[in-house]
Amino acid sequence: MKKDEQEIHNFLDQWLHKTVKQYVEKMDGKQNGHLHDLIVSGVEKPLLKIVLEVSEGNQTRAATILGINRNTLRKKIQDYSIKCKNGT
Repeated sequence: MKKDEQEIHNFLDQWLHKTVKQYVEKMDGKQNGHLHDLIVSGVEKPLLKIVLEVSEGNQTRAATILGINRNTLRKKIQDYSIKCKNGT
């Protein structure tokens, strides 16, 4: 792993550990069953928006940056109702 990738990984690990632990402790044993979806969508939607912005709405380029199939990216864009620069 490259140094900058390791820094991002370490930051996310520390931030998630602190934040998720506090959230779970506040739940005080109550389970809503949505924690995984909450975390994934909370990270994934802004990530997609940032990469689409950097790629100027070019979904093929964005998918390549993300390391996912373009059709997968299109589905996620639709699922999250993300407005792209190119109007899709």
